[in-house]
Amino acid sequence: MKSLIQNPITLAVLLLLMIPTAASAWWNNDWVSRKPLTVDAATTGADIQETLSDVPMLLRLHTGNFGYFAELAENGKDLRFMLDDKTALKHAVEKIDPLAELGLVWVKLPTVRGGASTDSFMMYYGNANIALVPQRVDASDPQGIYDVNQALVYHFSEGETLPHDATAYALNASASKVTADPAGWIGAAAKFDGQGGISVDAAPPLVITPDSGWTFSAWAKIGQDQNAVLVQAIDGDNKLALTLQGTALAAAYRNAQGEVKTAAAPVTMGQWQHIAVTAQKDKLTLYLNGLAVGNTPISLAAMNPSLLIGEGLVGLLDEVQVAKQARSSDWLKFQFRSQSPDFTTVNFGQDESGGAAEGPNYFVIILQSLTVDGWVVIALCGVMLVISTLVIVGKTVALKRATIDNAAFLKQYRNVDAEHLGDLDRDEDEEDEEISDSEFLSSLIGKHDHFQGSPIYHIYHAGVHELKINFTGSSVLSAEGLNLVRTRLDAAVVRETQKLNKNMVLLTIAISGGPFLGLLGTVLGVMITFAVIAATGDVNINSIAPGISGALLATVAGLAVAIPALFAYNYLLTQIKDITADMHVFTDEFLAMVSKRVADRQRSDNGLNVMFTEEFINLIAERIAAKQLGQVS
Repeated sequence: MKSLIQNPITLAVLLLLMIPTAASAWWNNDWVSRKPLTVDAATTGADIQETLSDVPMLLRLHTGNFGYFAELAENGKDLRFMLDDKTALKHAVEKIDPLAELGLVWVKLPTVRGGASTDSFMMYYGNANIALVPQRVDASDPQGIYDVNQALVYHFSEGETLPHDATAYALNASASKVTADPAGWIGAAAKFDGQGGISVDAAPPLVITPDSGWTFSAWAKIGQDQNAVLVQAIDGDNKLALTLQGTALAAAYRNAQGEVKTAAAPVTMGQWQHIAVTAQKDKLTLYLNGLAVGNTPISLAAMNPSLLIGEGLVGLLDEVQVAKQARSSDWLKFQFRSQSPDFTTVNFGQDESGGAAEGPNYFVIILQSLTVDGWVVIALCGVMLVISTLVIVGKTVALKRATIDNAAFLKQYRNVDAEHLGDLDRDEDEEDEEISDSEFLSSLIGKHDHFQGSPIYHIYHAGVHELKINFTGSSVLSAEGLNLVRTRLDAAVVRETQKLNKNMVLLTIAISGGPFLGLLGTVLGVMITFAVIAATGDVNINSIAPGISGALLATVAGLAVAIPALFAYNYLLTQIKDITADMHVFTDEFLAMVSKRVADRQRSDNGLNVMFTEEFINLIAERIAAKQLGQVS
């Protein structure tokens, strides 16, 4: 051990080897899934330089970064956030909507290092037994995520009569004339109609001291030019205020010596914007969207004010916060950027299941990212795959049986002479005829004792049947009869060819339709993914990748249908062409045999006629000679 400590290189190597093990340690085996999250305070994210402490950060969960809403307990009661495998982070669930697949969760970060983009923590979820552990039913702690300097926080939840303070100070509004609008910036928002605002009575947590200062912040959406007071903290002659004059904001401070204001800053109508004002011992500063836009010197006096929020305002306010401390510019910038979906202050990693050793199940991640249209397309592709598989298997078995029976029939047919052409023929019974309608059933359960699976035998049977009708006994087959036999044989070839090609069109549909159907699913999935990104504003790669990968799964499904069908179609088509060629060759051979039989019969008949004529002539000659000699009367 001593030599190990004295060797810094060896010690460093061992420490590096231990880092992945420590980082990947699983906190609690009752939670089966987790997701790593990384805070980005560098220029690509929050863009701050100061190291902040005890900062509430908003996590916006949606299908782009989290696909397991169905696995969460009611209202996200099984959510846990861990800095490491032993240090839990306080969090508060503001809203979890599994149907809309949206979630708003606040997490208290003990430290956010300015300029760093590697600080990470874990989100654990998926505890099916969470309801069985009473002390862990709900770890959401809205009051615990704020530091002692945060005096008031209004989230404006739906159904509240009076705005409810989320901090431990419980400074609920004493009067309110606002209504909750569900379409807020972060959940619901307060809707002001110009008829009055929110009143908060003076209380010790609202006391302002010159050494600590004061901060007010909120998200505002103002739709028209107006004169209104966004916030007013007043205590006798002392007043801090943030006012709207037309389309410009200005912060003001008044004491016994008079009133001073910051420079006015224009706001954009109809858009959500983050506004804040800080009062320090000697300066009043106005912030808009995380940046200082005006300041003025002041001499801040101690105050124990009451608050009036939104007096005369027509518009929306959300996430109203008051702190009994002058927050730094980097604090307000982080607050603005972390609560806005236009900036990536937190990156969501891949979900991990069951323990760090197993690693993420990428296929499960893709399936979880599938939208409804993707599932529909994949289901249709699955139906096509089943149908094409049945066709491939059935056709392969049928063609194999046809090839075997053809070879067995032709082997015996070669030994048949023209005079006994029908020796191999046998009439089929009703059972054989029913089974022969399905080549698949015929191949599997047919008797196969007399070439039932042979297309050539069926042609032979049709030809022999026609011969029995037109070429019986000693009669001679006429040219018209021979043409009729030829026609019957050609018709039998066509029917057998149709049976061989039956259902092959289903393979062509799978070959051509599968990729297009998969492409349709991919296009729809990509459209929905970008629509979600547009709605949430989260444009980082971790929000895009799962949706795109899920959408591409539809194309994979289409190709999985088309590729096997393509190979099988070409193979089966070649087999069908070979059997069809054999049928045409057999037709020619059979007609040649029939022609030979006709020729032999004709020669036989003609030979008998000649023989009878010579005997008759000889008899007549003998009779004439006998008469001449007087031997016959």
